[in-house]
This record gives sequence, C-alpha cells and structure tokens, in this order.
Amino acid sequence: DAVSVGMISGAVGNYAQVDPIVEQKTCARLGLRPASISTQVIQRDVHAEFVATLALIGCTLEKISVELRHLQRTEVLEAEEPFTKNQKGSSAMPHKRNPIGSENISGLARVLRSNVQAAMENVALWHERDISHSSVERIILPDSCILLDYMLQRMSGILENLVVYPERMRRNLQLTRGLIFSQPVLLALTGKGMSREEAYQIVQEHAMRCWQSGEDFQQALAQDPRIGARLSADELAKCFDASTGLQHVHTIYRRVGLIDE
Repeated sequence: DAVSVGMISGAVGNYAQVDPIVEQKTCARLGLRPASISTQVIQRDVHAEFVATLALIGCTLEKISVELRHLQRTEVLEAEEPFTKNQKGSSAMPHKRNPIGSENISGLARVLRSNVQAAMENVALWHERDISHSSVERIILPDSCILLDYMLQRMSGILENLVVYPERMRRNLQLTRGLIFSQPVLLALTGKGMSREEAYQIVQEHAMRCWQSGEDFQQALAQDPRIGARLSADELAKCFDASTGLQHVHTIYRRVGLIDE
C-alpha cells in the first residue's frame, strides 16, 4: 500500500493542463492513491522504499541460508540441503556436498542490497525532474523483482526437501557434558532462596572446572553440599531436561501462523 500511488498532474506537477479529478478517477480505477505531491514524475523515494523492501525480504532469505550453511558444516551436520543422485559438490573433490542453493541465495541478497543504493541515488532529481533515474530503474526494478522471485522459489525448494538429523542434534547437545544447562541450575538455586550472586559463583566455579577437566557437569554439581542443601537429586536432574527448553515454542509457532489459535 505504501508504494501504490499514481499521478496525472501535468509536466511539472501543478495540474496546469489537467483537472485533478482526472487523476483521482484514473487512480481509483487502477486501485491506486493519488500521490500527495508530484513533479513530472512520482517522487523517487516511493521507488526506493519498494526496492528496499525487496532487499529486506532478501536479507531474511539470506539469514535462513547462512543458518543452513552452518548447520551443514561437517562438524555440525544437523541439517543439509537435498543432494540428488547425480549432483556434484565439487569438480575436484568427489566427497563434497556443498550447500550450493543457500550459497546462491546469500550471493543474490548482496545484489538486492546494492540495488537499494542505486534506488536511493535516484531520489534527488533536478528541479521538476531530470532523466538520470530512468536508466537505473530500467535495470534495478525488473532485476530486483525477478531475483527475489527466484530466491523465494529456490528457498521453498530447499526447505521442502531439507534433510534433518535429530540424532546429530542430540549428540551436539551433549558435547559440553551438561554445561549448556548452567542457567536452569542457577535459576533453580535462586528459586530455593540462594542469592543470585552466590548461586552464580557456585555454578560458574563448577562450569569452569568442567570446561578444563571434561568431567560431567551434573555429576560435579551433585557432589557439592552447597547445592545439595538447596536442591534434591530429582530437582537437579530436572534442570538437565532438554525438553524444558521447548515448553513454550507453541507460542512462537502460533505467532507465525504455523499452528491454529
């Protein structure tokens, strides 16, 4: 709606040779609003906003792409793009399974952002209008629209066929031997009356030692009488339940329309 405007206001925008009613009726027929102020053309900040919006959508696609590229790294491998039977990841290294779709989208997002700069350069036209913007818009407007359409189509295909590895996710969660649950332990201790400063100091003390020694974090905490005085074995074990982190995700899914109200 912000960019759905039109104008028929004459050569310099003052309706010298045309009644404004012509503009109003024509725009209404086309589903547009008459531009509040125009010269020989609609002000180019409208076009800049449109191109910027396309680039912002592209940024979101790139954000997803970057996440997928990281998830497909060999040392992470929690998800990866679909890899067809005869596809090649590298002409030199047959073992490669590169996320070429996500890499492609990341690159094209840069093109969309560069087009925003060109669109902004078009805003400051001379007087009622010079024609310097025209050659730029003939490139960036169709290119940005076509590029974003392609990026959306390609991302849809990637997500529809995404390969996910839940077991690898579980394994990665265990890499720190329980250290990722330090916050639930901290909150449980404060919930039992321990000051936050003392609870933080105790939990951090064990966490730093476990980082260095590689020992299990839960076992280290269970052996500390200061923690045992506040938390039972079951209460401590509950702090290490990964499913607790998912207890409110339905709220997020509902907000983005993935589940019904």
